[in-house]
Amino acid sequence: MSQRLIVGPFNRVEGDLEVRLEVADGRVVQAHVNAPMYRGFEQMLAGRAPHDALVIVPRICGICSVSQSVAAARALADAAGLEVPPNGLHAVNLMLACENLADHLSHFYLFFMPDFTRAAYAARPWFGEAVRRFAALAGEHARAAIAARQRWFELMGTLGGKWPHTGSVVPGGSARAIEPAERLRLLARVRELRAFLENTTFAAPLEEIAALPDEAALQAWHAADPLRGDLRLFLTIAADVALHRLGRGPGRMLSYGAYPQPGGTHALAAGLWDAAAGVLEPLDLRTITEDSTHAWLAADVPRHPAQGHTEPQADKPGGYTWNKAPRLAGRVVETGAIARQLADGQGLLRDAVARHGASVYTRVLARLVETARVLPMMERWLAALQPREPFCAPERLPEDAEGSGLTEAARGALGHWLRVRHGRIAHYQIVAPTGWNFSPRDAAGTPGALEAALVGVPVPADEPTPVAVQHVVRSFDPCMVCTVH
Repeated sequence: MSQRLIVGPFNRVEGDLEVRLEVADGRVVQAHVNAPMYRGFEQMLAGRAPHDALVIVPRICGICSVSQSVAAARALADAAGLEVPPNGLHAVNLMLACENLADHLSHFYLFFMPDFTRAAYAARPWFGEAVRRFAALAGEHARAAIAARQRWFELMGTLGGKWPHTGSVVPGGSARAIEPAERLRLLARVRELRAFLENTTFAAPLEEIAALPDEAALQAWHAADPLRGDLRLFLTIAADVALHRLGRGPGRMLSYGAYPQPGGTHALAAGLWDAAAGVLEPLDLRTITEDSTHAWLAADVPRHPAQGHTEPQADKPGGYTWNKAPRLAGRVVETGAIARQLADGQGLLRDAVARHGASVYTRVLARLVETARVLPMMERWLAALQPREPFCAPERLPEDAEGSGLTEAARGALGHWLRVRHGRIAHYQIVAPTGWNFSPRDAAGTPGALEAALVGVPVPADEPTPVAVQHVVRSFDPCMVCTVH
């Protein structure tokens, strides 16, 4: 016997989200993901001066605002033909990394782990420890993480003036130079977060976590003391409830490359990881399209964002979300920290995904491993700043120009495409990470990454809000306000 179950609105999610499930024999057989809130930022930008985008697009989201600023600034820089000086690259990377690591911290302690303190798990041997550490508003480690996150964002006050909606990210780099004395204060804040992570989250040096070569090494490290540190407790829970078998993704993971470096490389490489073949494919950005077949938007043929448009059609037959369906060469892809680590060749994640695919377990593990890898990078970027060297290149945007700006937000690949005509924005399109992961079906009826990942998830009859569904959805860390622009 089949039934229909609507789960939502989800709590602990940025924006509005609703999931419609078709359930048979206690498992999901079909899922439709609905982003029910329309915002219209792409239309707000039309007709405005190009630099207005730097003020408007950060307001898309109060969590990913730096990421939106960076994408907009890079689109304008591309249109103007600018090359950002090394100091500017490092300063912007520091701001973006500050926001991304704060998001990873929030996701683990405030969004994901509290679900393991629900009554459904009360009989598990680790339940009491999970409640002590992660219970909403009361968990000791959750409260400590909130305090650490608050102090961490003091970096943004020095780097960019404020957070969210930092104003110092500009096409030429950073509008605020960092003085040598300020660099010492910034380093002290980075070391403070390092201490929290090494004492509480990992109970080990960051470099030890980042150097784990494969899953066998991770399991040996975990077995040495299964409850010491929050990563080990997560691994204990993940093994007990089989998170490695939950929420299998499409097997293709997209990263635009994170944290550009002088010389044109990225600290975390770009590419499309094909998990089935175990190979990294180069990106052809020309093959990105957006399909509006099942969105409440005027539909025509799938279009590249440089030629796309956003025209609301709230009563369109067959529509069930405000989110378009992004595709790469017509294929569904997943994006996020897991894609970045796979593209960059991180051994533990490549081994874990080869064994278990992109699952709830490997997505959360990827965020934790990324945190251990990126914070030491921030220490190196601070050391690389050169006093009295420029942080920003001067710019002059032509009256007619086109550009694209790509970056990696905490949740994955973010792209902005703009066209300027007669000194005004004539076209602006955004493809956000949650747009990729939470996309609806396309014209061929192919479900998006989350819609497919929910198929097969158990739905017990006594759970009106199934906890396993919550785990899968939260493993993607949705940001719905970015999705609907």
